[in-house]
Amino acid sequence: MNSISSKNNKLGTEPIPSLLFRMALPSVLAQLVNLLYNMVDRAFVGHIDTVGPMALAGLGIVLPVTMMITAFSQLIGMGGAPRAAIAMGEGHYEKAERILGNCTCMLIGVSVVLFLLFQAFCDPILTLFGASGETLPYASSYLRIYLFGTFFVMVAMGLNAFITNQGYAKTSMLTTCVGALLNLCLDPILIYGCKMGVEGAAWATVISQGVSAAMILAFLTGKKGYIHIRKKWFRLKKELVLPILALGCSPFVMGMTECVVQLTYNISIAQYGDLYVALQSILFSLIQIVWMPLNGFAQGASPIISYNYGAGRLDRARQTFRLLFMVDMIFAVGVVALIVMFPGAVLGIFSDNQDLLAMGVVPLRVYIIGMAAMGAQSACQNTFLALGQAKISMFLACLRKMFLIWPLALILPHLFGLGVWGLFLAEPIADFTAGITTFTVFYFCSKKLLRSVPVPADKTAES
Repeated sequence: MNSISSKNNKLGTEPIPSLLFRMALPSVLAQLVNLLYNMVDRAFVGHIDTVGPMALAGLGIVLPVTMMITAFSQLIGMGGAPRAAIAMGEGHYEKAERILGNCTCMLIGVSVVLFLLFQAFCDPILTLFGASGETLPYASSYLRIYLFGTFFVMVAMGLNAFITNQGYAKTSMLTTCVGALLNLCLDPILIYGCKMGVEGAAWATVISQGVSAAMILAFLTGKKGYIHIRKKWFRLKKELVLPILALGCSPFVMGMTECVVQLTYNISIAQYGDLYVALQSILFSLIQIVWMPLNGFAQGASPIISYNYGAGRLDRARQTFRLLFMVDMIFAVGVVALIVMFPGAVLGIFSDNQDLLAMGVVPLRVYIIGMAAMGAQSACQNTFLALGQAKISMFLACLRKMFLIWPLALILPHLFGLGVWGLFLAEPIADFTAGITTFTVFYFCSKKLLRSVPVPADKTAES
């Protein structure tokens, strides 16, 4: 109780700048570490002699599948972990363990289904997703091996939050960092040293995710913590499963929309040649470099905004938002500026193919420029969430992905003879439109939200 009170007092009293950066640093680090899993394989594979661009394109084709697996893990993990935390807060530790057991059982079941489905229809699915005769062998080789780690991915992504929500944030971060660093070390050994190529990259990911999963399972079945995985709670109960899936629906939808957008790009750009597919794989990685740290800052700011808003300290909530907005904008504009100024160096991280480097400079500058507006998108969208405005936050997130990028990627290539340039223009148009729209909506809504004290839950109940 004292520790909880102490933490809450700090949220309400500690100077905002130091508090924000202390809270945000672990989130930013975790986001960057997760990013390594996506980037490292592509960076090393892209430099394989003679086949680098085709292999890189193959990994880009596989990306929607890996995103889909991640979305299912979020459906269960991000739906179950908060439910377990609420149960623990109420003192119902057995119920929390039941939730953990049901989530573990669902993760096992879904991982088996996804493994069998994608293994059985691997090549047809990849062909449908945009693989050509040249890129299919690389995509298929990578995916078939990656799928052996489906359970590891589901555990690492789905159960790690149960460690964080017990107050063991450092342990949770450590499991992610160990896996990412191991992947970074294994990639060059297996790809180049053992001459395994794309298959080496896949095995590096499987092994590193396996180690992360083993660490998570060791903690949740060990003596530390307040709740543990117990086989007796594996029997699924409707009264537990349905609330878990209901809460996890939002991150699942977000993940699947991202998958749909990436799939649309892969299918559309494949008709212009495999080099463009390889380039798109690089561009998507760079988008993540900008976006994920922004979300890390926002996640660090969210509990500060939420606590002070609930406590009626609107001046601190406003101060936190202003600082978050400034940091996000400076970061977004700064990173985009560096990429625009040094496009060749950035592309060189992923490939040394001269044809790819030559054709990629201008598209990279055009594609990435819109991310400068994402500082505003991230700060405002996540602040809506922190203020309890989940529906508005969800709509604004979907606005960019489903209502802007997706239709623009389908329509623009067929207008004014733009062709492939329609795909490169879709992202910045959507980013600037979404950023301006989100800021405008927040500006008008915040006049009410951050200038009136919310009614406490106990007062509401009394009335």
